[in-house]
Amino acid sequence: MSDVSVTVYTREDCHLCEEAVETIEQVADAEGVTIALDLVDVDEDPGLREEYGERVPYVFVDDSPAFKYHVDERQLREKLQQSA
Repeated sequence: MSDVSVTVYTREDCHLCEEAVETIEQVADAEGVTIALDLVDVDEDPGLREEYGERVPYVFVDDSPAFKYHVDERQLREKLQQSA
């Protein structure tokens, strides 16, 4: 079973981003799903900063848009199980 790819577009000092990452890690751990977590700071790339602006965190699961601003634990559990 391969890791489930989870990408979080984030920025420094983003409280919602920190909450999203914590939720993702906790749900994956509780479900026994191994994830490959990639944190991308949108402020390090002008193109990403323009694309996402203040719309962070923006979460992709297996390269598909999954959540914006808040991660819903129940929905994340379903997405991880489907992708695992």
